[in-house]
Amino acid sequence: MRYSDVTSNSEGAILKYRLDCDLPMPHHPGAPERSYNRSWDEIEEMLSVAENRAIEWQNWFENCREDGDRDGMKEAARNYKALQGVVKCLKWVLGEEGVNHPLE
Repeated sequence: MRYSDVTSNSEGAILKYRLDCDLPMPHHPGAPERSYNRSWDEIEEMLSVAENRAIEWQNWFENCREDGDRDGMKEAARNYKALQGVVKCLKWVLGEEGVNHPLE
């Protein structure tokens, strides 16, 4: 990939870049190997799956609560909260309007 259209602010942080696919992304020592080959469709599909699984865990939580299954409620709540983070992160990656930084 060739790096072009690089702009930076006064502190020198990169704000924007466009990649043309001929060279691999730079690899930093100690960083995991990444292929950067996911399509937007794959990311959209992952978002859909994560949203559906979150609904399933939320429903499981309600079923466990009705049955008085506290361990089941804990498991369902833990998985639901984890999937909420996945959903927020994927929406952020896709640039969904109104989605703030996923770690905030």
